[in-house]
Amino acid sequence: MFKEMKVTGLVMDPQTNTPILILRDVKDDTTLPIWIGLLEATSIATELEKIQFPRPMTHDLIRNFFNHLDVKVERIEVCDLRNNTYYALIYIRDRDRVSSIDARPSDAIAIALRTQAPIYVKEEVISKFQKSDESAKPVFDKENREKWSELLEGLNPEDFSKYKM
Repeated sequence: MFKEMKVTGLVMDPQTNTPILILRDVKDDTTLPIWIGLLEATSIATELEKIQFPRPMTHDLIRNFFNHLDVKVERIEVCDLRNNTYYALIYIRDRDRVSSIDARPSDAIAIALRTQAPIYVKEEVISKFQKSDESAKPVFDKENREKWSELLEGLNPEDFSKYKM
């Protein structure tokens, strides 16, 4: 079974300074934190805040490909948790065919937000997290939410165009 979840926030893990994406069940108070990379957190945060860049960022480019090819993102599923690593699938519909693409949850969720696709988490994943070592669970406090808010508020879309590869 799967639970439909929504992104309810991003916080910083005070021990590792790693961003944590918070998913919450749409029907109850079940939450699932997923540790993600800073670039993915930035991509998710900019979509949540509806920040537009002069050029498409990676997840925007993927959405544009899907739109151009007339492919619909039906849903994403966070489907496994192994060795403290989450796994996800992006389900796409191309006419009458549905197929899945393996993805990191952070990328899948960034795409889901851009395509208004629902996010589902397998109940087994939630159970595995709840049974995991208590010391690995994040501390959600006001100080860390404020740090993340300050970081996001300081983002300027023009800053991203100055980094050349």
